[in-house]
Amino acid sequence: MKLDLITKKQDEFYTPRYAIVPILKYVPSGSRVLCPFDTSDSNFVKMLRGHGCTVTHSHIVDGLDFWKMSGAGFDFVISNPPYSCKGDVLQRLFEWNVPFAMLIGVVGLFESQKRFEMFKNNTFEIMYLSRRVSYFQDYNDPKPKLNPPFSSVYLTSKMLPQQIVFEEIDKSGSPPVKMPRPRNAQRLPIRP
Repeated sequence: MKLDLITKKQDEFYTPRYAIVPILKYVPSGSRVLCPFDTSDSNFVKMLRGHGCTVTHSHIVDGLDFWKMSGAGFDFVISNPPYSCKGDVLQRLFEWNVPFAMLIGVVGLFESQKRFEMFKNNTFEIMYLSRRVSYFQDYNDPKPKLNPPFSSVYLTSKMLPQQIVFEEIDKSGSPPVKMPRPRNAQRLPIRP
């Protein structure tokens, strides 16, 4: 809880694309998704739209306040919430009863009686990522600005096939390398 207070003034960190890829496979194309802490520049917004979803984004800088919203009409709520109020955000999402995925730091996640009760009384899953997420603060300069000394996880509800899921992430950002075929190699027939 102390870390929540320390980071309150530094809550605006953005999620790199590689950290969004693992959650996409659990979101069917055509889904209606709310990204409640995101602007149109958000990688969540861009990648979910590219995945074939209808995305509504909102952000306090646009005058859209998460605390005055409802999850009604959405199939999923997906984002990276402000670190300083992640517990309150999760409580609100459980109350909405809409499947959700929030990318959050795992440190302190279960360290209060209030959160203990919240998790004890609600259905949730966790997606552990193979590497730490390096967040950034400017979409025009997406170099990492925050390399937290802790792991980030997707805390989800009603989204994953089991309570704990492990997913690999590729931080290289490079597309797979296509190896050239040797000159004397023969093409094999493709079987249907």
